[in-house]
Amino acid sequence: MKCFHCIHIRRFEDECINHICNVPDKVHWALCLRAAEHNHSMEAEVRYILETTVRPNGRVQLGSLLADIGQQLKLIDEEFALFEQVRDKTPTKPVSFE
Repeated sequence: MKCFHCIHIRRFEDECINHICNVPDKVHWALCLRAAEHNHSMEAEVRYILETTVRPNGRVQLGSLLADIGQQLKLIDEEFALFEQVRDKTPTKPVSFE
């Protein structure tokens, strides 16, 4: 008989943000060991894994990438002004939830 575990990830003490069910025994045990190695609770370890996976330190951020492209192109003010002239300046429509 397989035993599946659930992991609760909380943001605040009484507010459950995520609930992961059907975690196999081997994964649950590996998380417990990893948390113990880092002196974390299992919940804190799961949060750390999620954070480092979806937001790694070496990720390229869009603003930095665009700034680098602009510096490499070495645009002069007149060339940059051309982009401003053709850019769509129409205000965006507000989101409606109705």
